[in-house]
Amino acid sequence: MPDDKRLDPFKPEQPSIPGVKPTAPKAAPAQPPSQQAAPRRESSSKALVWIVAAVVVVFIVGGALYFWLHGTSPKAIEPISQSAADAATTSSDSAKPAEKLATGPGPVASVDALAKPWAGKRFLFRDPLTSEAVPAMVVHLPDGNYWAFSLREPFGTCELEYITDLDRLRADYSYRADHPMVANPCNHSVYDLLRYGSSSNGGLVRGEVVQGAGIRPPMAIEVRVDGKEIVAVRME
Repeated sequence: MPDDKRLDPFKPEQPSIPGVKPTAPKAAPAQPPSQQAAPRRESSSKALVWIVAAVVVVFIVGGALYFWLHGTSPKAIEPISQSAADAATTSSDSAKPAEKLATGPGPVASVDALAKPWAGKRFLFRDPLTSEAVPAMVVHLPDGNYWAFSLREPFGTCELEYITDLDRLRADYSYRADHPMVANPCNHSVYDLLRYGSSSNGGLVRGEVVQGAGIRPPMAIEVRVDGKEIVAVRME
């Protein structure tokens, strides 16, 4: 009767030799546990590295966004001192457009605007020889008269200034006075409108030089009152 057990042609059955015990086939050596776990540990290490890298990137990007959003945020509002408020007001005033000055010959100021003694107002006067608009000033003197003069220094280009702040007159020009004065910031000459000095043609003109190297009083401009208006007529 044929043997039902099929033979593996690649693994022939060992022959049976009398007196010799058959040897069992050798089993394949087992793989060390360390070699089996190595691939798993390597994949775990790579995953951990990627996780750490992702956390670092998120931290850096988040920090950059925080400083970008909050780094330029306005500072806490501090109480404004009076000097800072005054400076802000002065800056605001300086930002306003300059007042348009009247130009003579013609009306240059109103009587009401110059009601108080030593009140003054700037205007322009067109030089008849050069047609240039020269800066000028009209002042209400304590005796009730109005006196106008060119703010350009005689025979020069420096612009004179009418100073009503006596402390500033003392500080900037080292001159003590009890009423407003006209001064030349270029050579520090001081002119007194209550006193008369010699003019170029030998006459007397208000604004005697009381300090400095001024040549003569400021160039006078004739004015007259017409109703409520002060009219500049001509310049000497």
